[in-house]
Amino acid sequence: MRLLIQRVSEASVTIDGKIKSSIGKGLLVFLGIEDNDNEEDIDFLCKKTVNLRIFDDENGVMNKSVLETDGEILVISQFTLHASTKKGNRPSYIRAAKPDISVPLYVKFCEKLIHTLGKSIKTGYFGADMKVALINDGPVTIWIDSKNRE
Repeated sequence: MRLLIQRVSEASVTIDGKIKSSIGKGLLVFLGIEDNDNEEDIDFLCKKTVNLRIFDDENGVMNKSVLETDGEILVISQFTLHASTKKGNRPSYIRAAKPDISVPLYVKFCEKLIHTLGKSIKTGYFGADMKVALINDGPVTIWIDSKNRE
């Protein structure tokens, strides 16, 4: 399971010309799922996401988490996080899980993130053609792969 996390001043996702979800200050989380992902990956990434100290404290040092700043979270499914570009110029997405595996894991990830954060989150719509708008604050962008925990 892979996350691309961006600290944002604001972010939104639009589907079919209508804004589905939007947040103010917080985290925009792109989630990529592969076949061998499981609940251990979800637990690890949810804890890491809400406790990641990438928000400024009173001294301007990145020392606070989204929990401590009462920030919001927007989660967007993104199978392209598992693109392989080793051969040729057309990415292969063979490592990305098919919907029968990824949809239930996406739902479990969002549910666990709500529980870990202690409040609701916003989401896109799995599999939809989404237009994501954001103002990256910093910029701060963090890549986390649950298979690289050690």
